Amino acid sequence: MESKSNTSKESVASNLIWRIAERFGAQIIQLIVSIVLARLLAPEAYGTIALVVVIAQISQVFVDSGLGNALIQKKEVDDLDYASVFYFNVVWCFIIYAIIFVTAPYMASFYDDMSLIPIIRVLCLTVVISGLKNVQQAYVSRNMMFKKFFFATIGGTILSAVVGIILAILGKGVWALVAQKLVNIGTDTLVLWFTVKWRPKLMFSFIRLKTLISYGWKLLASALLDAVYGNLRQLLIGKMYSKSDLAYYNQGDQFPNILVTNINSSIDSVLLPTMSKEQDNKENVKNMTRRAIKVSTYVMAPLMFGLFVTAKNVIIIVLSEKWLDCVPFLQIFCVAYLFYPIHTSNLNAIKAMGRSDLFLRLEIVKKMIGLFLLVVSMKYGVMAIALSSLVTTFTGIIINSWPNKKLLNYYYLDQLKDMGSSLLLAGIMAIGVYFIGKIKLNILALLIIQVMSGGIIYIVLSFICKNESFIYLLEIMKNLSKKRNRRN
Repeated sequence: MESKSNTSKESVASNLIWRIAERFGAQIIQLIVSIVLARLLAPEAYGTIALVVVIAQISQVFVDSGLGNALIQKKEVDDLDYASVFYFNVVWCFIIYAIIFVTAPYMASFYDDMSLIPIIRVLCLTVVISGLKNVQQAYVSRNMMFKKFFFATIGGTILSAVVGIILAILGKGVWALVAQKLVNIGTDTLVLWFTVKWRPKLMFSFIRLKTLISYGWKLLASALLDAVYGNLRQLLIGKMYSKSDLAYYNQGDQFPNILVTNINSSIDSVLLPTMSKEQDNKENVKNMTRRAIKVSTYVMAPLMFGLFVTAKNVIIIVLSEKWLDCVPFLQIFCVAYLFYPIHTSNLNAIKAMGRSDLFLRLEIVKKMIGLFLLVVSMKYGVMAIALSSLVTTFTGIIINSWPNKKLLNYYYLDQLKDMGSSLLLAGIMAIGVYFIGKIKLNILALLIIQVMSGGIIYIVLSFICKNESFIYLLEIMKNLSKKRNRRN
């Protein structure tokens, strides 16, 4: 008979695998679509949609209102909690959309481009659609049913890909990108509603809602700060520089973002409910945080180092030479995203232990520092703006890890040590990949050789050095394989 801890470990690993498969499956499809669309559309079209997506992303923060995380973090949740949040969210999202609809002309005038008005009004319908699936997502996360996310996300991604490409071929320009995003989230929502059994009952409690809001509003404020600040660079680039500059900046961010954000969000969505169940046991939370940092660094480090040294070849092959100006941005973001495991794991520990007040204070401090750096850098050009985000990343790492010195007795230097071995192996791999890139070959063949060689070098080094995370992942895979064999 399996022990409870082993079963729990396998459950977390299984859900994490489903979550990573969902995120990467969707992003691989989206990456292929974006490659096709980037070749069909001009950089200016991507710059236009980037301006509107900034508005949509900030609006999306209000959709959750911090209540989704509150439902996940709360020790005991029933139908009354779920229903209260659902009805509140639906009304709240319609109010947000109404505000966006009315203020669209003022947003467009900020960019001196009134053609943005219909694009803003149509694209921001995603706010209303998201409001219908928010509680479903919280229900799935809390009950560790991440297999449901896989089918919903993949279905939406495939259908939206077909729609986007067809419209681009028909010459619909920026509307191809708008339709792609709407179809994606709409399909995702429909699939979740058909596959998840939970339905809102006709009940509502202001008292329950108030309790959840008391925890959630701080996370909402934190997320809003993060969204506004995170998109502020794009707002300023769109205002002060050209749409092409914004397109190069965004495309440079896209590739490392796809890799890291999906690993991060996968770990985040699985780790928060798991940690929340152990919130009274600090030692368990600390061990989970350490494991998350080690494993996610082991996975992310070779991806970021490898993408950094192959950046030029990747852009030429994937997007064509007209996008070469985004290469230095891509390399900057590779370095910035490399340290995201510390961000995610530390913040999850703080949220899981119910310290949303501390979470908010951290966000305020980080954003004040980041805003100062942004103001200083913005007059020196788009590259300076990108570099300021890199400095902000390093200061944010220290700030996020500081509270867990007291909460978990987990010091910043200990966290860096936990990342150290994987970073060293990835660095050695990157040096090898860089020199392989000096070989005179067809660019596609060369990139394939670099990718394959990098993977082999990293795995061999992990085996020789007996890397802890490498061994841990092998054990998890073996246990899951044995479990499947027993079932069969």
